[in-house]
Amino acid sequence: MENNILKIRLEEEKDYFEVENLVRNSFWNVYRPGAFEHFIVHNLRDDDSFIKDLAYVIEKDGNIIGHINYSVGKLSNSISAPVLGPIAIDKQHQRKGYGSKLIEFTLKLAEDMGFPFIFVIGDENYYSRFGFESASKYNLFLDGTDTTQENPFFMVKLIEEQFNNEPVMFHNPDVFMVPEDEVDEFDKQFEPKEKLVLEGQLGV
Repeated sequence: MENNILKIRLEEEKDYFEVENLVRNSFWNVYRPGAFEHFIVHNLRDDDSFIKDLAYVIEKDGNIIGHINYSVGKLSNSISAPVLGPIAIDKQHQRKGYGSKLIEFTLKLAEDMGFPFIFVIGDENYYSRFGFESASKYNLFLDGTDTTQENPFFMVKLIEEQFNNEPVMFHNPDVFMVPEDEVDEFDKQFEPKEKLVLEGQLGV
Protein backbone atom coordinates (compact mmCIF):
# COMPACT_ATOMS: atom_id res chain seq x y z
CA MET A 1 0.00 0.00 0.00
CA GLU A 2 1.43 3.40 -1.01
CA ASN A 3 2.03 5.98 1.71
CA ASN A 4 1.78 8.87 -0.76
CA ILE A 5 3.79 11.15 1.53
CA LEU A 6 4.53 14.31 -0.48
CA LYS A 7 7.21 16.88 0.28
CA ILE A 8 8.13 20.02 -1.67
CA ARG A 9 11.59 21.36 -0.83
CA LEU A 10 14.46 23.36 -2.25
CA GLU A 11 16.80 21.51 -4.57
CA GLU A 12 20.10 20.59 -2.93
CA GLU A 13 23.49 19.88 -4.51
CA LYS A 14 23.12 16.18 -3.73
CA ASP A 15 20.04 16.13 -5.97
CA TYR A 16 21.72 17.50 -9.10
CA PHE A 17 22.39 14.31 -11.06
CA GLU A 18 19.09 12.71 -10.04
CA VAL A 19 17.21 15.83 -11.11
CA GLU A 20 19.03 16.05 -14.45
CA ASN A 21 18.29 12.40 -15.17
CA LEU A 22 14.62 12.92 -14.30
CA VAL A 23 14.40 15.98 -16.57
CA ARG A 24 16.14 14.10 -19.39
CA ASN A 25 13.81 11.12 -19.14
CA SER A 26 10.63 13.21 -18.93
CA PHE A 27 11.50 15.27 -22.04
CA TRP A 28 13.17 12.54 -24.12
CA ASN A 29 11.71 12.43 -27.67
CA VAL A 30 8.74 14.60 -26.60
CA TYR A 31 9.41 17.87 -28.45
CA ARG A 32 12.35 16.74 -30.56
CA PRO A 33 14.53 13.65 -31.01
CA GLY A 34 16.34 13.31 -27.69
CA ALA A 35 16.22 16.24 -25.25
CA PHE A 36 18.29 19.18 -24.10
CA GLU A 37 16.25 20.47 -21.14
CA HIS A 38 18.43 18.56 -18.65
CA PHE A 39 21.50 20.35 -20.03
CA ILE A 40 19.75 23.69 -19.54
CA VAL A 41 18.97 22.72 -15.92
CA HIS A 42 22.63 21.79 -15.43
CA ASN A 43 23.93 25.06 -16.87
CA LEU A 44 21.36 27.28 -15.17
CA ARG A 45 22.77 26.61 -11.71
CA ASP A 46 25.97 28.52 -12.56
CA ASP A 47 24.25 31.24 -14.60
CA ASP A 48 23.50 34.77 -13.40
CA SER A 49 19.89 34.38 -14.57
CA PHE A 50 19.20 31.50 -12.14
CA ILE A 51 16.71 32.13 -9.31
CA LYS A 52 18.10 29.67 -6.78
CA ASP A 53 15.36 30.33 -4.22
CA LEU A 54 12.74 29.02 -6.67
CA ALA A 55 14.51 25.78 -7.67
CA TYR A 56 12.34 23.15 -6.00
CA VAL A 57 11.79 19.40 -6.10
CA ILE A 58 8.72 17.41 -5.13
CA GLU A 59 9.23 14.07 -3.38
CA LYS A 60 6.84 11.18 -3.02
CA ASP A 61 7.70 8.65 -0.33
CA GLY A 62 11.24 10.04 -0.25
CA ASN A 63 11.85 9.83 -4.01
CA ILE A 64 12.20 12.89 -6.25
CA ILE A 65 9.39 12.79 -8.83
CA GLY A 66 9.45 16.38 -10.08
CA HIS A 67 11.51 19.54 -10.41
CA ILE A 68 10.97 23.18 -11.30
CA ASN A 69 13.27 26.08 -12.18
CA TYR A 70 12.87 29.82 -12.64
CA SER A 71 15.30 32.24 -14.24
CA VAL A 72 15.43 35.89 -15.26
CA GLY A 73 15.21 36.98 -18.89
CA LYS A 74 15.03 40.53 -20.20
CA LEU A 75 12.40 42.69 -21.83
CA SER A 76 13.41 45.05 -24.62
CA ASN A 77 12.65 47.98 -22.28
CA SER A 78 15.46 46.64 -20.00
CA ILE A 79 13.09 45.35 -17.30
CA SER A 80 14.09 42.01 -15.74
CA ALA A 81 11.58 39.30 -16.63
CA PRO A 82 11.30 36.11 -14.54
CA VAL A 83 10.31 33.00 -16.47
CA LEU A 84 9.07 29.61 -15.26
CA GLY A 85 10.76 26.47 -16.52
CA PRO A 86 11.91 23.94 -17.23
CA ILE A 87 9.49 21.93 -15.11
CA ALA A 88 9.59 18.14 -15.26
CA ILE A 89 7.57 15.35 -13.67
CA ASP A 90 8.66 11.71 -13.80
CA LYS A 91 6.71 9.98 -16.59
CA GLN A 92 5.19 7.42 -14.21
CA HIS A 93 3.76 10.25 -12.10
CA GLN A 94 2.45 12.57 -14.79
CA ARG A 95 -1.23 13.60 -15.00
CA LYS A 96 -1.69 13.07 -11.26
CA GLY A 97 -1.53 16.69 -10.14
CA TYR A 98 2.07 16.78 -8.94
CA GLY A 99 3.13 19.36 -11.49
CA SER A 100 0.22 21.59 -10.44
CA LYS A 101 1.27 21.35 -6.79
CA LEU A 102 4.84 22.35 -7.68
CA ILE A 103 3.73 25.26 -9.86
CA GLU A 104 1.19 26.60 -7.37
CA PHE A 105 3.68 26.38 -4.50
CA THR A 106 6.47 28.20 -6.33
CA LEU A 107 4.20 30.83 -7.89
CA LYS A 108 3.07 31.79 -4.39
CA LEU A 109 6.73 32.04 -3.34
CA ALA A 110 7.49 34.20 -6.39
CA GLU A 111 4.65 36.53 -5.45
CA ASP A 112 5.89 36.70 -1.85
CA MET A 113 9.38 37.53 -3.16
CA GLY A 114 7.93 40.59 -4.88
CA PHE A 115 7.95 39.55 -8.53
CA PRO A 116 5.26 41.62 -10.32
CA PHE A 117 4.82 39.10 -13.15
CA ILE A 118 6.00 35.71 -14.40
CA PHE A 119 6.38 34.48 -17.99
CA VAL A 120 6.07 30.93 -19.26
CA ILE A 121 6.42 29.29 -22.67
CA GLY A 122 4.16 26.27 -22.91
CA ASP A 123 0.69 24.80 -23.39
CA GLU A 124 -1.88 27.57 -22.97
CA ASN A 125 -4.57 25.06 -21.98
CA TYR A 126 -2.42 23.86 -19.09
CA TYR A 127 -0.97 27.12 -17.78
CA SER A 128 -4.19 29.11 -17.98
CA ARG A 129 -5.39 27.25 -14.87
CA PHE A 130 -2.65 29.03 -12.89
CA GLY A 131 -3.67 32.50 -14.02
CA PHE A 132 -1.42 32.80 -17.08
CA GLU A 133 -2.80 34.69 -20.09
CA SER A 134 -1.58 35.21 -23.63
CA ALA A 135 1.22 37.77 -23.31
CA SER A 136 0.21 39.42 -26.59
CA LYS A 137 -2.88 40.70 -24.76
CA TYR A 138 -0.46 43.12 -23.08
CA ASN A 139 1.66 43.75 -26.20
CA LEU A 140 4.36 41.39 -24.94
CA PHE A 141 6.01 39.14 -27.51
CA LEU A 142 8.63 36.41 -27.62
CA ASP A 143 11.85 37.47 -29.28
CA GLY A 144 11.85 36.49 -32.97
CA THR A 145 8.07 36.18 -33.30
CA ASP A 146 5.62 38.30 -35.28
CA THR A 147 4.20 41.16 -33.20
CA THR A 148 1.12 41.30 -35.43
CA GLN A 149 0.01 37.81 -34.42
CA GLU A 150 -0.95 36.17 -31.16
CA ASN A 151 1.45 33.53 -29.82
CA PRO A 152 -0.76 31.63 -27.37
CA PHE A 153 2.12 29.49 -26.09
CA PHE A 154 3.90 32.63 -24.76
CA MET A 155 2.07 33.60 -21.59
CA VAL A 156 2.30 35.95 -18.63
CA LYS A 157 0.84 35.91 -15.14
CA LEU A 158 0.38 39.45 -13.88
CA ILE A 159 0.71 39.98 -10.15
CA GLU A 160 0.87 43.75 -10.53
CA GLU A 161 0.01 45.80 -13.64
CA GLN A 162 3.34 46.79 -15.20
CA PHE A 163 2.79 47.37 -18.90
CA ASN A 164 1.40 50.00 -21.26
CA ASN A 165 0.39 49.69 -24.91
CA GLU A 166 3.91 49.80 -26.39
CA PRO A 167 5.08 46.46 -27.90
CA VAL A 168 7.83 44.87 -25.81
CA MET A 169 9.93 41.81 -26.71
CA PHE A 170 10.95 39.11 -24.22
CA HIS A 171 14.45 37.61 -24.45
CA ASN A 172 15.05 34.23 -22.84
CA PRO A 173 18.29 33.88 -20.84
CA ASP A 174 21.17 32.99 -23.17
CA VAL A 175 21.69 29.76 -21.23
CA PHE A 176 18.58 28.34 -22.96
CA MET A 177 20.47 28.28 -26.29
CA VAL A 178 22.56 25.10 -26.29
CA PRO A 179 24.63 23.63 -29.15
CA GLU A 180 23.61 20.07 -30.01
CA ASP A 181 27.18 18.78 -29.88
CA GLU A 182 27.54 20.01 -26.29
CA VAL A 183 24.32 18.22 -25.34
CA ASP A 184 25.57 15.00 -26.94
CA GLU A 185 28.81 15.23 -24.97
CA PHE A 186 26.93 15.92 -21.74
CA ASP A 187 24.64 12.95 -22.43
CA LYS A 188 27.51 10.48 -22.23
CA GLN A 189 27.23 10.36 -18.44
CA PHE A 190 23.63 9.10 -18.62
CA GLU A 191 22.12 5.79 -19.71
CA PRO A 192 22.13 5.60 -23.53
CA LYS A 193 18.72 6.29 -25.10
CA GLU A 194 17.66 6.25 -28.75
CA LYS A 195 16.68 9.53 -30.39
CA LEU A 196 13.47 9.09 -32.36
CA VAL A 197 11.54 11.29 -34.76
CA LEU A 198 7.92 11.02 -33.64
CA GLU A 199 4.62 12.50 -34.73
CA GLY A 200 3.71 15.50 -32.62
CA GLN A 201 7.27 16.75 -32.16
CA LEU A 202 8.05 20.33 -33.10
CA GLY A 203 8.34 20.59 -36.87
CA VAL A 204 7.08 17.01 -37.45
